[in-house]
Amino acid sequence: MSGSTFLSAEPRRAQVCPTRVATAQELAASAAGSLVLELETWPKPGLVSHVDTGSHDDMDAESFRRSAAAIEPFFTAMADNGARGCGMGRLRSIGLDAEAAMLRATSGVNTHRGAIFGLGLLCAAAGARASGRVDREMQLGAAVSRLWGEEIAMGPILLNSHGSWACRSYGVGGARMEAATGFPSVYEVGLPALRRSILASPGDPEAARVEACFSLIAAVEDTNLLHRGGTAGLQFARRSSQRFLDEGGVSRAGWRACAALIHDRFVARRLSPGGSADLLAMSLFVEANELR
Repeated sequence: MSGSTFLSAEPRRAQVCPTRVATAQELAASAAGSLVLELETWPKPGLVSHVDTGSHDDMDAESFRRSAAAIEPFFTAMADNGARGCGMGRLRSIGLDAEAAMLRATSGVNTHRGAIFGLGLLCAAAGARASGRVDREMQLGAAVSRLWGEEIAMGPILLNSHGSWACRSYGVGGARMEAATGFPSVYEVGLPALRRSILASPGDPEAARVEACFSLIAAVEDTNLLHRGGTAGLQFARRSSQRFLDEGGVSRAGWRACAALIHDRFVARRLSPGGSADLLAMSLFVEANELR
């Protein structure tokens, strides 16, 4: 799909200046770039990174890079359709096409389904805001909730997904309610942790991403953890992450070794907080694109 005309096209880049309106292509590049930044963060407990495959045997860093590249054009379509005022039905159709492209790129492995949903909606909200369909001062998460929240909450459920199974089995809201309510985990947990750590360690952006990742794992009822480890696995993950933060997080001396040890413990238990990884990517996107 061709890019939106709400601003003349400029060269693509991974992040854009949040003080001006971005093109649909720039928003898509920022979303894909946020996925790559999430990948290139280590140690992240149990998760795939550029260093190792975490608790996964069926995916690696290269499959994540192929996936991010394959779904980037669909983020452009999300932003463009958000600018045009399309409803959730159209956005859902684009998301399904993005999932199909992801599966083709990864030989059938689900690397980014949750991120397609969350980042896609944030791209659509950014497009809607850029075109004036919502107030320019409105946060992207609030725009998602305002424009599509009811349709998201009442929409169809993927019965064969691990996240939906965990939601039904454990009575948690999952990604759907996170989006419908404006991504509170991004705005109340991930983004504050990122900004706090960026100020504390301005020369080490990876440290800020690690701090945000641990903060999200400690706070979120991650359906991926529930699927893999049940309530006990979720509690272990949240306690381990909170202890890391309580002991100083990335501000303490030798934090990387401490984080790597927690990573190893997650791998030994085959735990992977994929929902928190998606929220980290969303937090990175919002940090890059939220108007301020």
